[in-house]
Amino acid sequence: MREEMARREEAELHRSHQKPRSPKGWGLLMALWYLAFYKPIITESHLRRKNIEFIFIRFSAWQYAGCDKLWAGLVTTLCDSVRHHFGALPLSVYHVMGTRPRFASGFSQKEWVLKRGTCLKLWGMLFVLSAGLSILLVALFVPGLKDHHALKVVGSTITSLSGSSLVLGAFSVLKNLLISEKQKIERLTNSERFASQLGFMSKVRNEVEVLVNFLAFMEIFERRRLRVVLEITSLDICYPEKVAGVLNAMNTLLSEADTPFIFILAVDPSVIIPCLEQTSCMKGLADNGYLYLNRTVTLPFSIPEMGARSRLRCLEAAVQTREDLMYRIITSNVERRRAKCQGVPAVPNRREVDAEAVRCIHEAFRCLHDSTDSLARYLPTNSTHVRRIVNTIPITLRLLLHRAGIPGTLSPRAAAAWVVLADQWPCRLSWALQCLEDAWQSQPAPDFGARTLWSIFQQNVGELSALRQSLRNVLSLDGDPELFQTFLASDFPFTACDAQAFLGVTVNLDHSIRHKMGLLCSLDRLQ
Repeated sequence: MREEMARREEAELHRSHQKPRSPKGWGLLMALWYLAFYKPIITESHLRRKNIEFIFIRFSAWQYAGCDKLWAGLVTTLCDSVRHHFGALPLSVYHVMGTRPRFASGFSQKEWVLKRGTCLKLWGMLFVLSAGLSILLVALFVPGLKDHHALKVVGSTITSLSGSSLVLGAFSVLKNLLISEKQKIERLTNSERFASQLGFMSKVRNEVEVLVNFLAFMEIFERRRLRVVLEITSLDICYPEKVAGVLNAMNTLLSEADTPFIFILAVDPSVIIPCLEQTSCMKGLADNGYLYLNRTVTLPFSIPEMGARSRLRCLEAAVQTREDLMYRIITSNVERRRAKCQGVPAVPNRREVDAEAVRCIHEAFRCLHDSTDSLARYLPTNSTHVRRIVNTIPITLRLLLHRAGIPGTLSPRAAAAWVVLADQWPCRLSWALQCLEDAWQSQPAPDFGARTLWSIFQQNVGELSALRQSLRNVLSLDGDPELFQTFLASDFPFTACDAQAFLGVTVNLDHSIRHKMGLLCSLDRLQ
């Protein structure tokens, strides 16, 4: 993400010749000036900007596991991190004087419009204040008028009234400067009437809305897009109610169409799903945690099992941290592996690989859009699932290309079809892959790799039927069984070798399903 950020920044600078601004140093004074006296406008040129800045926030759920409302910890972490990133002063001034950006009318390219009302009020108050001070000074120091009591009263009253407005504005800014959004939310949660407090969620929502509007303002000021990336970890070691609360908070923050938040949810589904099914948030979803997670996550990325090279790299990293131990054998193996790698022909450079990846991605999407292609008829009708497929195809193709190493050896259409298969029939595909794994482990015939995945599924479908009660929640994720048969039997007859090649890059399939099936099969065979 940092590399993408730098690449886009360079491309945008080359396109528009406008350097991004930062609310630091002199930029802070400029930001405060714009906050006080100008209204931001979303123009066509701003919408065309592709440069982006990611604001990374780490949220460890375990650190807040002891509080009554874990989701409140998520919101306070968000508010506090944004405040720390931009500084307390700009956000405090925005609370008092800032305005939400609005879209330009017509084809105007002006990004800032003067707040005439604010300027007139300010000049009016300054004029009245100066007039009141003049009257007061005249009444106090001009000979002959020192005993004019009425003139002193008029001057003092005018000065006090006009000055109090300025003092109140400064006091509001100072109050927001000293009391952060995090402290406001913590004060609400610590209230004794928290459980029955009316409008509590509305107050929290208002604080988040101010934050979103402030980020939209800073986008126009900094001349780039802003996205807040929250990495949520350790959720799978918290209580079930707290897990559901955090996911509900995520859905609340993402409920707006133009929300600037990206959530990276790093969890173990095999732990999270039973937690969700124990809580009341599953009402209306047939107590199925898989359905709830599918409706929440728009880009699933299930990390495959660690390969041999990754295991060696992990071992090498672990060895390097142990300075007190001397692993000569392992060190020599690492050196031998490195020497062997140096004798391999050079792989294509990164520019060639990226160009080939873009070509493959375009080809895959062309197949999905082609109404004459049989793949198009298997696209789901649910928009969330379509988005998951569109998000997953580029990652799968790039991983395949990384493994292949040689451009031109991939079939983008087959990769797109595999992604659709994993999204539409996760249970049946997991069962076929589990049966395939068992067959490989039992040393099958030499021609086993040429067998189709459909024939392997047909051969073992009886055992799946016997386990349908234990797998009912997972089976409910699958689409039309007849379409599954048509998909694998005629349109895309993947072989065992194809499945083995795709398995290592299948990121949109929950591998815990397959592991659960393997465990159930083992228990069934013991009986």
